[in-house]
Parts: sequence; C-alpha cells; structure tokens
Amino acid sequence: MFQGASSLSLDAKGRLAVPTRHREVLGACAAGQLTITKHPHGCLMLFPRPQWEQFRERIAALPLSAQWWKRIFLGNAMDCELDSAGRVLIAPELRAAAGLHKEAVLLGMGNHFELWDAQAYAAQEAQAMQGELPEALKDFSF
Repeated sequence: MFQGASSLSLDAKGRLAVPTRHREVLGACAAGQLTITKHPHGCLMLFPRPQWEQFRERIAALPLSAQWWKRIFLGNAMDCELDSAGRVLIAPELRAAAGLHKEAVLLGMGNHFELWDAQAYAAQEAQAMQGELPEALKDFSF
C-alpha cells in the first residue's frame, strides 16, 4: 500500500528518483517494473506492473461507449523499469501531457502513485481546500 507525498526533481533526461521507502516494495511486488499512463485530472498514474495488469483488464472490459477512456488509459500506457539507481524514465510524451518540467510531487494512492507537476498540484490542492467537502466525506470526523 503506497501513501504519502514526496517532492522530487526530474533530471535533464526526464528521470525521476523513486523515494527509497517505495523501492523495496516495488522490487518485491513488481520486480521494479512499472507502467505509466495519463490520468484525467492532468497528472500521471504510475502502477507496479501487477496492479497495472488488473487495472488494464478493468479498462479493457469497458463498453464501446467508453472507447475514449480506453484510448486515454491504454493507448498512452508505457512500460518502464527502475534502473540500478532507483530512477524511472518518464517518456517525453507523458511529461508533456502532465506539464512536468523539473519539480514534481509523487503521491502514494494505495495501489498506485500519481505524479504531478509541483505547481499544478499546489494549485489544485488549494482549490480543493477552499471548496465544500464532498458528500462522501460529510460523515467523517476531522
């Protein structure tokens, strides 16, 4: 289970150093193999390969009316591996799609990660914090 936020920097080649606390888990559960694809909110999703395969099956089973979502998720998916230094190369097409330049935020989201441009994430988070709680959270005690 992945959780927590990490502020990271992409190097000149578009590589991202995965935080040490996640490397061991990724090595054990996915042999360092990841799949990266677009997220409809403007970030990227990084899946350990076994989790990606489950997600891919669910997306592939969607009806024809969801064909564009299949294109977004499956058509943009790219397989990659952690290198010996624990880095992952984010393809230029995916970096452009998420507006990733240098500073990024990696969020653990349970069975996968989200990768955001740091400024875009800060703006989206600030907007969410100003809004009203969604109905699903109204029964939570904070």
